[in-house]
Amino acid sequence: MAEEQQQQSPPRREIVTGIPRGARRRPPAHTPARSEISEQTTLGATYVRALMRSQLRAALGALAALVSLIGTLPLAFAVSRDASGPLVWVALGLLVYPVMWLIARWYVTRAERNEADFTGLVMDPAGRG
Repeated sequence: MAEEQQQQSPPRREIVTGIPRGARRRPPAHTPARSEISEQTTLGATYVRALMRSQLRAALGALAALVSLIGTLPLAFAVSRDASGPLVWVALGLLVYPVMWLIARWYVTRAERNEADFTGLVMDPAGRG
């Protein structure tokens, strides 16, 4: 009787929860520049230092633009005798924020470009697509 029940019951279903073999990502091939960085050699430190230097240059450029455009407003208001209360508030409330947004947008774009350049330097030329 037990044999008949085993033959009549549907086969047990297996549930596969893993990633299909074709979809698995292969580990990236180590390029000389990438291995220099991961092994923390002098050349790898030079690569990272160059990235940090370019990011610092972009940050200092954004800071200089911010200071020169917005930081001089109090001086301009102090020198100007026509600076009435509403004019100051309009300048500070409406004109400053678009300028800060443009400076911030420039900085983010520049930082992303620096990182893309660094990634292009480190990546394998064959794997760039």
